[in-house]
Amino acid sequence: MRLGLLGGTFDPVHLGHLIMAEACREACQLEEIWFIPTGKPPHKVTAEITDSRKRIEMLEMALAGAREFKISDREVKRSGTTYTVDTLTQLKEEEPSRDLYFIIGADSLHDFPTWREPERIAELATILVVNRSGKIMPEVATLPEKIRNSIQMVTIPDIGIASSDLRQRVGEGKSIRFQVPRSVDVYIKQHDLYTASSETE
Repeated sequence: MRLGLLGGTFDPVHLGHLIMAEACREACQLEEIWFIPTGKPPHKVTAEITDSRKRIEMLEMALAGAREFKISDREVKRSGTTYTVDTLTQLKEEEPSRDLYFIIGADSLHDFPTWREPERIAELATILVVNRSGKIMPEVATLPEKIRNSIQMVTIPDIGIASSDLRQRVGEGKSIRFQVPRSVDVYIKQHDLYTASSETE
């Protein structure tokens, strides 16, 4: 199986995530893409993250009807800080025949060498770097050879949507319509997420 993996807090999931996943599915002929909401990501240790159940419910709404897109809750169930290398190792051990494709945004590539065991990640999976508008990425040349050899670029239009911006807009009482699926927009309002009174982990 050619399995794509897209991790993130998805707080909230938005159309940029879906466009990214679909572009990778099509470009690399992936049979499935698993959205993996993080539990306690190492790069956001001080950030408040919405309850995992609510993030998963928003994902379920956003992915409804897309049979190639699935949700894995393995990281939110894991205690302590969650690391990509541990998730990939677990997936490979469960089914060694899987061809894993780990999807990241181009903005994450600069910090990738600081992740836990980046070269091991490159051994376990092809790294799909979603490169908005085909911009030249000089930082690729500075990466270790093992990582460079694992990278595959996938170009998508420059969407310009970020979860942090959406949370800020909601907190300011502004609309996020047409930036998230309609069902997710409704869910955020119903549960009073991202406002001063909202509950976070």
